[in-house]
Amino acid sequence: MKDARVAVVGATSGIGLALARALSGQGARVFSFSRAAQFPEALPGVRHTTLDATAAEIPADQLPEALEGLVYCPGSIRLRPFNRLTAEEFASDFTINCLGAVKVIQACLPALKNAPSGSSVVLFSTVAVRTGMPFHASIASAKGAVEGLVRSLAAELAPRVRVNAVAPSLTDTPLAAPLLADETKRRASAERHPLKRVGSAAELAGAVMFLLSGSSAWITGQILHVDGGLGSVLTFK
Repeated sequence: MKDARVAVVGATSGIGLALARALSGQGARVFSFSRAAQFPEALPGVRHTTLDATAAEIPADQLPEALEGLVYCPGSIRLRPFNRLTAEEFASDFTINCLGAVKVIQACLPALKNAPSGSSVVLFSTVAVRTGMPFHASIASAKGAVEGLVRSLAAELAPRVRVNAVAPSLTDTPLAAPLLADETKRRASAERHPLKRVGSAAELAGAVMFLLSGSSAWITGQILHVDGGLGSVLTFK
């Protein structure tokens, strides 16, 4: 990843911050975009722009001429009984998770197409798309749309631009903090996973690094499940 130019939306917290650290550590140039007024750490090669990607376009002058990678990290965790969800809440989740990604990809597409050796786009889904879970109707619907977007764009933008997504289960990030607020909640969450723990931001960032790198050069249109086995493994005692 040395000298690769990668735009990361939502790079100032959680998985996005862990990814920025990993990219910086490998010598990449990171173009950070988030609502935060400044980047929280001094990392070599990171340039930050304050931007709400769901409300405004990424200015062309804040992007390099070519991008080898683009990662859209913003998301939401709205867990509520279906009969208590409003249409406005469904629309809000769709805007954050899907339409925000659409706007960012459209803004970055000329630079992605200019990358000499091709480029990689990575979005985020959730294990709840493949595995039905109660109280996940809004977020699973929004992320299901993200998975459809991944496959459609992978076909449309091939062979120059690869498009994939990572589908995590519960990960220890600020966004998930209310679900892991005490040891009882943390243990209960861990027990639901075959690997008996929740994921870490660094582990999810590692999966994204793989999809950005040349090691995944023959992978596109895929949803990589990094979920502690929750989406595919049933254990018995």
